[in-house]
Amino acid sequence: MTQRANALADAASPYLRQHAHQSVAWQPWGEQAFAEARERDVPVLVSIGYAACHWCHVMSHESFDDPDIAELMNAHFVSVKVDREERPDVDAVYMSAVQALTGSGGWPMTVLTTPDGRPWFAGTYFPREDRFGRPGFARLLRALHAAWSERRDEVVRSASEITEHLGNLAGGLEGPVPGDEVGDVSLAALRAGFDERYGGFGGAPKFPPHTALRWLLERPGRLDEGRPDAGTMVHQTLRRMTDAGIHDQLLGGFARYAVDEAWVVPHFEKMLYDNALLLPLLARAGARFDDDRLQAAALGVLRWALDDMRLGGPTFAASQDADSEGEEGRFATFTPRELELALPDASDAALAAALFGIGEVGQVEGRSVPVWRGLDSPEVVAALGPDASDPARSATRVARVRQSLVRVRRERVPPATDDKVVTSWNALMVRGLVEAAPWLPEGAAAEARAAAVQCADALWERAHDGERLRHVAGAAGAAPEEAPSVAAPALLEDAAAYGLAALALHRSTGAARFLDRAFVLADVVERDFADGEGGFFTTPHDGEALVVRPRSTFDGPTPSEYGLAAELLASVAAWTGDAERAERARGALRGIEPLSQRAPTAVASLLSVRDRLAAPPVEVIVAGPPGDAATSALLHVADREAPDHAVVGRIPDEDSSLPRTVPWFAQRRAPRATAYVCRAGSCELPVHDGAELARQLAAARIEAASAPRP
Repeated sequence: MTQRANALADAASPYLRQHAHQSVAWQPWGEQAFAEARERDVPVLVSIGYAACHWCHVMSHESFDDPDIAELMNAHFVSVKVDREERPDVDAVYMSAVQALTGSGGWPMTVLTTPDGRPWFAGTYFPREDRFGRPGFARLLRALHAAWSERRDEVVRSASEITEHLGNLAGGLEGPVPGDEVGDVSLAALRAGFDERYGGFGGAPKFPPHTALRWLLERPGRLDEGRPDAGTMVHQTLRRMTDAGIHDQLLGGFARYAVDEAWVVPHFEKMLYDNALLLPLLARAGARFDDDRLQAAALGVLRWALDDMRLGGPTFAASQDADSEGEEGRFATFTPRELELALPDASDAALAAALFGIGEVGQVEGRSVPVWRGLDSPEVVAALGPDASDPARSATRVARVRQSLVRVRRERVPPATDDKVVTSWNALMVRGLVEAAPWLPEGAAAEARAAAVQCADALWERAHDGERLRHVAGAAGAAPEEAPSVAAPALLEDAAAYGLAALALHRSTGAARFLDRAFVLADVVERDFADGEGGFFTTPHDGEALVVRPRSTFDGPTPSEYGLAAELLASVAAWTGDAERAERARGALRGIEPLSQRAPTAVASLLSVRDRLAAPPVEVIVAGPPGDAATSALLHVADREAPDHAVVGRIPDEDSSLPRTVPWFAQRRAPRATAYVCRAGSCELPVHDGAELARQLAAARIEAASAPRP
């Protein structure tokens, strides 16, 4: 047959371009592909993955690079390649089909649809030949072609039934708003699932439970009955992760998940969102628990993000690949021989092996994943010898060994970076940077805040189309004048995540433009995505019509769009005194009570919203001359010391329209640096001193902690 041209060579997505050389006649997602399927009367084969996905690479090399398989695909199907990070709406629809048909999900995703997009077969990875209890891909393709050709009525009927089922699943949660006991029920469920040895919840594989840890950490100073308490679960989980292989001990940052219960062996891809969510948890928990290892891990995440993921620009790339030089984990792992080459001094090589657990029998194809054993472990004490009793000499040797291994890593062929700028993920990183800053050393804090402001402004310029935020804002490192080359949709997660990042930036910097953007985006969320019954859709009301209009209710690798949207509405309602908007935010909590007992990690972001709505209100407003150092100092005290749910901001300049919409700004201008603290409708005397402001805020935190809460 005549080979068709592959249409992915000019795609904006690096993941799509990875398949541009193949003989498969790939097309990007769009009406053109489905029109061809209707014309040829063939099914559409939708293959969904992402650039950093190891098993996506495996299936690509095994099957899509194979000329015989490509011929089968081209003869009997229209093949569509989708980047799940570029089109999470499409991914959500067909992932629901995979989960409904197989009971599980994952990537690569393989879905067969009718020419109008209705799914009738779905799965994940398929090997080239029969293996792992899975049919070989070539045999599967022949069977699917036969089903379409010989049992069309059955296939079409199945597609209709599956699509109807997906529509029912997309109906959202139903039930009452949870009662006051939901917090205690959720805490008890988290305790029951807590791994007291290694931290985290449940067994392998283990994903960082960011959102649940955030909820636990924000329980404001409560003395929880029973063990382990909230603080213990947070501290132990973060510390076990920090010392294990899921954490890059040399170059910083965390991998997406670990395949084992002890967090030792990761799938090595690093995602922007994981690190954005972990950064403030590590910084804050490091300060709260006086844990230098968590503080160091936070600084490592910061350095990884700023040095490796911005690619010379103000925005952040999406991910780093799991593979390099054709092997998963090659970039991150070591053998004893490599230590000897890097450290010609045999005693230093022995110290490195002891310190990072590098042995002859590694966990990944004979190679060892570096873990942190600690200076007090018997192996490290023995390797240090007489230096073990001298802290200064021990620190010098450890630093020398570490820098040598960092140099080796930097000289290796690095994994590929997906330079796609995902708006919601960048917004999560902006929020992470500013929320971590109060707990970081002064220089790092200033760097984090500056990077957050630069990224937020660049995102607004490049992704905002005048009404909404596009999901993809071009490529990291692109010139400011270079227009984004992808026609990305505008999704709920982008508006909600950016709105919350903007509120965090106003709290940190006092800049009025961020507060204004948050208010604008809260309106967008309600106008374009709300379902009118307390829930939200993933796509706007005028968005592309998929076979099912998706929605994402539950937390996963990132907080759910439900949780983000409800938190934004609740926060903006607190700023503007809008009780009706607060009640609409409360509506998003409908039906979560049964889940809070069965799967609290799935609704942790909504539990945080409920806590926010139930907490006694606190407002902290700072006034003073623009550019005044004393005014900025008061704002920084408020940013660090105020309760999480508090309204914290700075009165904007005279030409801003915000004072008309924010009651807390009224009558509070001052010729000198002044802070006003009000809680539960009662206001303290204005203060001009940071120490006195900290005292008032400590009282506000105590009141919040002792108030009846869910």
